[in-house]
Amino acid sequence: MDRQAVQARFGIIGESPGIHHVIDRVRQVASTDISVLIEGESGVGKELIAQAIHALSQRRHSALKVINTGAIPEGLIESELFGAERGAYTGATERRRGLFEEADGGTIFLDEIGEMPQSTQVRLLRVLESGTFNRVGSTTVRRTDVRIVAATNKNLGHEVGGGRFREDLYYRLSTVIIQIPPLRERREDIRPIFDSFIYESSQKYQSPRRKLSPEAYALLESYYWPGNVRELRNVADQIVVLHRGTDVDADAIRPFLRGVTAGGDSTALVTVRDEPVKESALELAVIYRALLEIRQSVQDLREDLKSAFNERVRSREAEPHYREEIQIDSARSVPMLPSPDQKRDLDSLVYEVEPGDEPNTIPTLEQAEQELIQQAMKHFDGSRKEAAAALGISQRTLYRKLQKLNDQMA
Repeated sequence: MDRQAVQARFGIIGESPGIHHVIDRVRQVASTDISVLIEGESGVGKELIAQAIHALSQRRHSALKVINTGAIPEGLIESELFGAERGAYTGATERRRGLFEEADGGTIFLDEIGEMPQSTQVRLLRVLESGTFNRVGSTTVRRTDVRIVAATNKNLGHEVGGGRFREDLYYRLSTVIIQIPPLRERREDIRPIFDSFIYESSQKYQSPRRKLSPEAYALLESYYWPGNVRELRNVADQIVVLHRGTDVDADAIRPFLRGVTAGGDSTALVTVRDEPVKESALELAVIYRALLEIRQSVQDLREDLKSAFNERVRSREAEPHYREEIQIDSARSVPMLPSPDQKRDLDSLVYEVEPGDEPNTIPTLEQAEQELIQQAMKHFDGSRKEAAAALGISQRTLYRKLQKLNDQMA
């Protein structure tokens, strides 16, 4: 199957050298059983390339199983991959098959492989090397015949250097690396992709076909597209659903771009410019904005802790015979901590109290962290997803910290 046929079959639009190289590499590796690592930013279409590899392979008549390793709590990911015996862990009321059993003879697509816990990395390496595994809670060795296609939006080489990803697993996964360029590096593909999305959305929502002006296309091609193709589709859907009339100019598109408003004011980290933006300048802008947000978050957190300490002191003076827990004012929102994208978590923060405001007994950093976690869980009625988002940590990190807290309280 030639390049054009592959693109037509899987809906891969683009005539840039970058996308042509991706398709050519897919055609080369699809018929083999070699492991493939797909690298690219979020939203570039890594799963679509994985589907193409499987569909063009000798395994196409067997299952393609997809799992996002970054979306599953650390305590459950091994049972998802390898299965579990009844009673292997709390809540395991019946025996279950894992993806490596269900995909036997087919392909497993491991998305966001860089988020996989190191304990699971060891077991995955064993499957890659020997084709054997055992269910959680079982000593019976099982065999499987699967092809692994993995994807990441991280630089796994840097993750290996930082000790967060196993070097031996990295080399087993990256036998062939396919790098999907971001949309901003193949601007000649923006117009045909956007036109395709406009057509699909018009058909889906039974809306008249929109016509863009040359200025509107120029705006789309000059935008940085941090969300890549996924963001481009989102903008197309919004224009079809929300824009009145069939003619679309640049001013009509601006409100739908995250980095620019209808008046042209910047509202996000990225902006639209007439000239190509140097990546180094954008990186500096992102870092500067992130530092400002971190600084503000730390200041807000410090104020919350100071208020809690002062309240505790006043409570002790009023009722010296009773011990009371620190209570953070529930009317105030849970402090927003740095996001996981900035490689920060609760352990990286320093809690400070201004001189003269220190009570006789200051809680430790660990105690302060536990208080914040408890307040967040209470505030969101036990929802780990919402609490983790408010605290600025991943669900996996919150799950681990809650387990530690429960162990201490047991």
